[in-house]
Amino acid sequence: MIEVQHISKSFSDKPVLIDVSGVFEKGKPNLIIGASGTGKSVLLKCIVGLTKPDEGLVTFDRRDFTNADRNGKIEIRREIGMLFQGGALFDSKNVEENVRFPLDILAKMTKDEKLDRVNFCLKRVGLTNANKKMPSELSGGMKKRVGIARAIVNNPRYLFCDEPNSGLDPQTSIVIDDLIQDLSEDYDMTTIVVTHDMNSVMGIGERILFIYQGRKLWEGNKNDITHSNVKELDDFVFANKVMSSLRDQR
Repeated sequence: MIEVQHISKSFSDKPVLIDVSGVFEKGKPNLIIGASGTGKSVLLKCIVGLTKPDEGLVTFDRRDFTNADRNGKIEIRREIGMLFQGGALFDSKNVEENVRFPLDILAKMTKDEKLDRVNFCLKRVGLTNANKKMPSELSGGMKKRVGIARAIVNNPRYLFCDEPNSGLDPQTSIVIDDLIQDLSEDYDMTTIVVTHDMNSVMGIGERILFIYQGRKLWEGNKNDITHSNVKELDDFVFANKVMSSLRDQR
């Protein structure tokens, strides 16, 4: 479980997050949703420690991450897997080398043990025998799956996904969503997904935080979201449905 308590953050005296609190549960995808520029990616950066909040607290299974010393932060970061927007693969490394990269940095394992772990993770994301392919040879969906394999190769307790379906077609997006949900459940991970994709929200949104202009205006699940009585959320849902319908008509 990850908990954020009264998180606030400003840049150049401009408030980006204002008193945001919430709980992200184990074993299910937890979604942070909202339009571009609302602060959801900044909230994710505060949670993983890429940005320090001006006020508030982030805890990982009741461990204070915000105020931890260097060693305390390193201990928690070793338990984090991250899927970056676009996959963020190293172009000069093949699939196997990309997935193995966190093990080379953090793990005390033999070469054969690393290879076994890489192959296990590639099989888990449906990319058996893709080891020697270069990123330039992969489709967008395959790059995302390689990114997920790399994110889970260290067997993390916490998985973070930043816009995992960005640039993907609807069918491939469903594959990625299902994979994220399955991994969360199978490994009992605390997974946080930042997205504005309503298909993802309605597909895997077991727990959802809606951020609007830096504030948390609503939280609930996919079954409650269409009758929230929050105008800003209703507008967000409607706008995304319209955009999705237009994309499907192309």
